[in-house]
Amino acid sequence: MEQTAQVNTKYRRQRVVNGRLRNRVVDVRHQEENPVDNKEQTLPRYQFAGFWMRLWAFLLDSITVFALNGMLIYPLLTITGIGEWITIASYSGEALLSALVFFLYFAIMTKKYGQTIGKMVFGLRVISKDGDELSWSQIIFREGVGRFIHQIFFLLQVLYVAVAFTAKKQGFHDMIADTYVIHEREEV
Repeated sequence: MEQTAQVNTKYRRQRVVNGRLRNRVVDVRHQEENPVDNKEQTLPRYQFAGFWMRLWAFLLDSITVFALNGMLIYPLLTITGIGEWITIASYSGEALLSALVFFLYFAIMTKKYGQTIGKMVFGLRVISKDGDELSWSQIIFREGVGRFIHQIFFLLQVLYVAVAFTAKKQGFHDMIADTYVIHEREEV
């Protein structure tokens, strides 16, 4: 009889650690005494995407943007000749329109789907820190301001490496926009 009561107060929980399934027996009585732990367990747990997965997704997105520019911008500029007329500072019309396509691709895909084509292929998703839907201000800071700062100063591209060393795998552009990049797959 005593053994039955003990079995009812424990349950078996599965969790994934470093890609391996771990079984753990958890004592329910301990959880009831400590309500803070229960709240933390109800929060979703994310597996943050590391540097290499994000790099491969970004390279695939770069190929996609290059293809879009090749199909849309370059033929338009060749036919109309507008690229030669437009220059701002030392940037040609071609460079400005290509940068616009780059920004719009990342901004629209991230806002609409929470991921770009590269992130879709590799199973990654951009989420808000508080779990809400991504806002336009977050998108503009992440994709516009953050990437602009990385691109404008060559040495600041080294900041992308911060993804490998921060606890939640955030780059500079993630930090200023309060976002994370996570793996989409559900925890078993």
